[in-house]
Amino acid sequence: MGGAADFVALPIDIPGFAAVYPYDLAAPQDGLLIRASDPLSIIGFPFGQAAGGLFGMWVTGFVASELDVDFDAKPIFLIDSRTRPGQSGSPVIAARRGMVHRKSGNIGMGGEAVEFLGIYSGRINDQSDLGFVWKRSAIKELVDIIR
Repeated sequence: MGGAADFVALPIDIPGFAAVYPYDLAAPQDGLLIRASDPLSIIGFPFGQAAGGLFGMWVTGFVASELDVDFDAKPIFLIDSRTRPGQSGSPVIAARRGMVHRKSGNIGMGGEAVEFLGIYSGRINDQSDLGFVWKRSAIKELVDIIR
């Protein structure tokens, strides 16, 4: 990707008292079938606001382009969501509760599955609700380089 990417990875110091629950950058484990028009969540800080003063806000959007096809010859897919300034760099996830899913070759019913899809990067223009998401594979490529 080189200089064509619109995201960075920064090392952070995690205090000893903090619990960390990282998203898995490897291939999805929960077997969620995610297609265009399916709901997703963008977890961030629109206009710098935080829920309870600490937590990102969950904004709902929808997959707007096929996940298996790169948009504009980059590892990007499009979403349709009312995102705002302050949400760039936000994780984009698919969260499903009480559903049928595939895990380790078995079919499961109920429960919860969460899949990290990528990082939100901004809208295609100021008048549009269509936005860019850098795919999980691109994030993994960058993280692998800096490790």
